[in-house]
Amino acid sequence: MFERRKGAHARNHAAPSRRRRAAPRKRRLRPAYPRPGRQGFRRWVPSWRQTLGLFLSAGGLLTALVAIMYARTDIPADLNAFATQQDNVYYWADGTEMARTGEINRQDTALEKIPEKVRWAALAAENETFYSDSGISVSGMTRAVSRMVTGGSTQGGSTITQQYVKNAYLNQRQTFSRKFTEMFIAIKLDNRMSKDDILEGYLNTSWFGRGTYGIQRAAHAYYGKDVSQLNASEGAFLASLLKGAGLYDPSLGAKNHARAVERWEWILDRMVTIGKLSKEERARYTTFPEPQAPPKPAGLTGQTGYLVETARAYVSAHTEVTDHDFDLGGYQIRTTFEKPKVDALDKAVQEVRGKLDPEKRESDKDVRIGAASVTTDGRIVALQGGPGYLKQGFNDANSAVVPAGTAFTPFVYAAALGDGIQRERDKPRTPVSPSTVYDGDNQVSLLTPEGPYWDRAGKIVKGTNDGGRSWGKISLRDAVAQSVNTPMLQLGMDVGLDRIGSTAVRTGLLADSLGTKVPAFSLGNTTPSAIRMAGAYGTFAAQGMHSEPYSVDKLSRNGNAVAVEKPTAERALPQRVAAAVDDALHDAVKKGSATTAGAAAPGSAGKTGTEAKNKSAWYVGYQGKLSTAVSLCRIDPKTQELLPLDGLGGAAKSAVGSPYPIDIWSAYMKGQKN
Repeated sequence: MFERRKGAHARNHAAPSRRRRAAPRKRRLRPAYPRPGRQGFRRWVPSWRQTLGLFLSAGGLLTALVAIMYARTDIPADLNAFATQQDNVYYWADGTEMARTGEINRQDTALEKIPEKVRWAALAAENETFYSDSGISVSGMTRAVSRMVTGGSTQGGSTITQQYVKNAYLNQRQTFSRKFTEMFIAIKLDNRMSKDDILEGYLNTSWFGRGTYGIQRAAHAYYGKDVSQLNASEGAFLASLLKGAGLYDPSLGAKNHARAVERWEWILDRMVTIGKLSKEERARYTTFPEPQAPPKPAGLTGQTGYLVETARAYVSAHTEVTDHDFDLGGYQIRTTFEKPKVDALDKAVQEVRGKLDPEKRESDKDVRIGAASVTTDGRIVALQGGPGYLKQGFNDANSAVVPAGTAFTPFVYAAALGDGIQRERDKPRTPVSPSTVYDGDNQVSLLTPEGPYWDRAGKIVKGTNDGGRSWGKISLRDAVAQSVNTPMLQLGMDVGLDRIGSTAVRTGLLADSLGTKVPAFSLGNTTPSAIRMAGAYGTFAAQGMHSEPYSVDKLSRNGNAVAVEKPTAERALPQRVAAAVDDALHDAVKKGSATTAGAAAPGSAGKTGTEAKNKSAWYVGYQGKLSTAVSLCRIDPKTQELLPLDGLGGAAKSAVGSPYPIDIWSAYMKGQKN
């Protein structure tokens, strides 16, 4: 009995123990807030374990976020517009700058063409650890971000890699998103590109003031030289501009000058400190390298626009450069234009324009003058395209609307001397010479191998001479020199108008400028440009060798040569034929229709030109190796039709042609050296 009670008692005491093991108390997995067992504010202070956990969680989240942003940030496929588009620079024949086109004044240059000490001047100023860093500056980024947060002035806080990313791929706004994007692209770019490539891109896209992007244009803007010619001292000044050209360009004021000198000295000293400039060389740079005054912008005013337009067209037609590539810029175009000749030709034209009075004389309105000088090897050295490119965009020197008039007769003469004549159908052609005689009387009927030439009205066509003068029997040489019409009309019929056209094209005129093949063809219904007319007459001066006119001597892009076609001389006329035409044109100056040109250019040769209906006037002449053509006409601005020259400049209504073209030619040629 006792034993049972004892066992029962034992079981009764053991039961609770079994229940505790079967159902243990659950532990909390979340921090207890407020913390139990603490009093007052201590209840809200997290434990060290809670604090560590919080930081680890935040760090992990931030790391994951950065990794995601890095993975999702790509290097843009396209550079900024100003990082790809450059200006095209046109140069005179002597290498001086003529004009610059394009909205952005920037020129790329290869890193190896930038002197090493000039490169290190920039590195010393901006990022001396460039070749060893990872492409970003954590301390600089932190400083820049903190300044933005506190509302202070913006700071770059960037490596050269980051600055290049900002220049080439991003905008210039100081925002958090732009800064982080800059950082990620910089890291990727540093892994993908060589340091030299990054430095080259940076120096070619950085702003240096005075409207320039890139160190090449900066070298020209501040020192008037190629970047390859800079020394360490000049490079140190240009490097100072990277911190802010508006603060360090000495031309902007005395304070700027003082800042520039101070930073220039600091950069040179810094180069010594980092071992990139010897103390001996540093000691030589004691005088601040004063930059030149800001250059005046070269625009397209006056004749410059016509020159640029002509050269641009030549590049398009005679290189493999597409219009798209050319518009992206970066090209250097060395033209054939000579500034002294362009200025002299423009002055001569302006003197003649000063004699016109469109306000008082109706006959002086809407006058168009075109002129061009071409050497016998094809170089176009001067143009006169109009009153100014910004006033009149149409280039009258390249206009193909002005009839050549009797200035065309030398081509008739050349064709006759080369091909002979045929007066009877199916009979052999007969040679002619300068002394061959033709009828020079007025109102001579024109003959074909079949008989008289009839017009559509059923009348026999008769030739007329200026002033109705009859010259009697006259040699072909004298007919050309004296500008007698009737022999040239008949000679054209005897030679054949197609043959004359072929001769004109071989010597330099364009086939699509040739006039209608009627008798008037021999008296110049063809409409060549002044450029083409000057080039064709140059063939006579060059003993029958012809070179196509060209306006671009050299072409390069970012300093690297680009192939450009240049003409080679070809035989256009037999030498004896060219010599005979040359002789007649010399005689025209000595005692013929162009004697006024002889005083201005002794030994020159040339020919006046008047159109049958008195709607154009020309003078084309050459001295030595320089051939110049001047055309004059009046064009109705509404209908674009030719107007008569009657009464031009106050001349008598009965006057034929105009003395102005030969006056322009003579004034221009005075003092020219060929």
